[in-house]
Amino acid sequence: MVDITVAIPTYNGADRLPIVLEALRSQVNTKGISWEVLVVDNNSTDNTAKVVAQFQTDWPTSSPLRYCVETRQGAAYARQRAMHSSQSIWVGLLDDDNIPAADWVAQACQFGKAHPQVGAFGGQIHGQFESPPSPDFRRIQSFFAIRERGDQPHRYDPDTLSLPPTAAVVVCRNAWLESVPQTQLLVGRVGDSMIGGEDFEVMLHMHHHGWEIWYTPTMHAYHQIPSWRLERDYMQSLIKAASLCICPLRLINVAPQRQPIIAAKVFLGALRRVILHWLKYRGTLATDDVAACEMTFFVWTMLSPLYMVKQRWL
Repeated sequence: MVDITVAIPTYNGADRLPIVLEALRSQVNTKGISWEVLVVDNNSTDNTAKVVAQFQTDWPTSSPLRYCVETRQGAAYARQRAMHSSQSIWVGLLDDDNIPAADWVAQACQFGKAHPQVGAFGGQIHGQFESPPSPDFRRIQSFFAIRERGDQPHRYDPDTLSLPPTAAVVVCRNAWLESVPQTQLLVGRVGDSMIGGEDFEVMLHMHHHGWEIWYTPTMHAYHQIPSWRLERDYMQSLIKAASLCICPLRLINVAPQRQPIIAAKVFLGALRRVILHWLKYRGTLATDDVAACEMTFFVWTMLSPLYMVKQRWL
């Protein structure tokens, strides 16, 4: 039995994969751990397959490097393929622009063995920026899958959508297989759409089935963020996509008769935040990128119930 599979879903990741694979090839303190690496190619049109093949030529036999293709487009499908293509107890999911620390695998296995009741756990994800962000960037850094929640392990609160991103998370494979439906409501960013939320949906399904979701400070990963991702247009597009899935996520584990009430609460709560934010920043929204991004979040969260209704009608 393999202890842990480190799966890397990727789409056109030929330029990003080498640094992730090098970090995994250089893992320390893995003696006594049975583990493997699995690259899940989600219909790449670049040299992703060639890059993986080159690494396979001299990859350590102690931690095999495998490759597979998922033809259904979307991160949700790629992660599903990872779960069904592995036979391990734990599956660590890494985005192709998240670099694990040298002891990431060892720390993941240590925490997993100590917490068998956990369905998923994520560690610290730090931003590595090509250009330094503004001092106020911390207010919106969670939209970039950055998690720095202190030095004490603790449970996340799924009921408030406080959850780890799947950018660098470890999942109990059995918890996933028994909890997560084969067809998810949200599938991830496909084509020109940036609608996300598929990672939180997975966590909510596991939470609904009684599995705990935890944060552990000993696992570190580093999210590579190029300068263009800090441009205002991109940040607002990213945050809009994250906002539109708020209402659908809120309703995942809600009985049908209560869904209109929850949707109304989402709308009214966000409307209140829009008004308060405008009153506070109305003079600087045109020049303050962070405040403008926060306003984008409040506005599109407010509209997420209407967007959901539109999608269901279509």
